[in-house]
Amino acid sequence: MKNYLRTWNFMRVLRLALGIFVILQGIQAKEWLFVAMGGLFSLMPLLNIGCCRVSGCNTSVSKNNKKVENTAYEEVC
Repeated sequence: MKNYLRTWNFMRVLRLALGIFVILQGIQAKEWLFVAMGGLFSLMPLLNIGCCRVSGCNTSVSKNNKKVENTAYEEVC
């Protein structure tokens, strides 16, 4: 359990708290779509999944070792 909680940060706790808040508000308003969405938003931090889980947000690193030459600019009036 310590290893599981070690990876938690502030944003993950905040997402869980907001998901639980949406669930409670949905139950209070009897809006079951909000309860389902709150369940989804609560499940994401519990399982540590999101849009970037499969490296969808990563950018590729260029493996090009060429030196960049300085470009000379000329002022046009």
